[in-house]
Amino acid sequence: MAMAKPYLVVEHVTKVYERGQVLALNDVSFTVERGEFLVIIGLSGSGKSTLLRCINRLIEPTKGRIWLDGVELTRLSHRQMRRVRRKIGMIFQQFNLIKRATVMTNVLTGRLGYHPTFLTLLGRFPHQDRELAMRNLERVGLEDKAYVRADELSGGQQQRVGIARALMQEPELLLADEPVSALDPATSHSVMQYLEQMNKEDGVTVLASLHFLSLARRYGTRIIALKDGQLVFDGAPEEIDDAKFKEIYGEEAEQVEVR
Repeated sequence: MAMAKPYLVVEHVTKVYERGQVLALNDVSFTVERGEFLVIIGLSGSGKSTLLRCINRLIEPTKGRIWLDGVELTRLSHRQMRRVRRKIGMIFQQFNLIKRATVMTNVLTGRLGYHPTFLTLLGRFPHQDRELAMRNLERVGLEDKAYVRADELSGGQQQRVGIARALMQEPELLLADEPVSALDPATSHSVMQYLEQMNKEDGVTVLASLHFLSLARRYGTRIIALKDGQLVFDGAPEEIDDAKFKEIYGEEAEQVEVR
């Protein structure tokens, strides 16, 4: 009986920037099973954000191949990739909200991949989308902020809007790029708990890049670590001992365990 293939396969992915001068990812390979909460750790500049953006092809890998649920993403046309992105949610470090728009409008942008562009530019979303948006705002505790401008919210609230926007896609895969780096420790845990809820209750596979090992140990079912664009660890959170920790973070190891 044939074994099921992994949900996500990253195979020998390399990314070179600036006319070959910056090697951001160097021959990175790993697999992810459906339903995992995979945390990617490493110092700033280690390649975490580049890896996530290569997976959903916001940037193009220089070399290597990526499969999602049996589909080779790196062979798809831009039009085909747009359809696949419907099931790939993305949460950003700096929230990426339309600051002057209402929370409701920002959340509705999570449905852009499901409707013709000209309708969404006019703000013409179906009634059922607006109902779904309100349900997702209720889920992150922001239903009372639906018609408040996004720039009037705190950082933690803005990131919760980002989570509600990702929920609008009804994603199978969620990519979270340093989702709590701009937040205080208490708010960081609050945001991470929403991601954990999506993973455990909705069955969403989560890949989250984090700088703080304590958060990675608390929320990840598995951890991979990048250093200078290379994969230097892949295993269970409890397998990162002091020696491995210092190998990954070097002189900055003492600063990483703050949260």
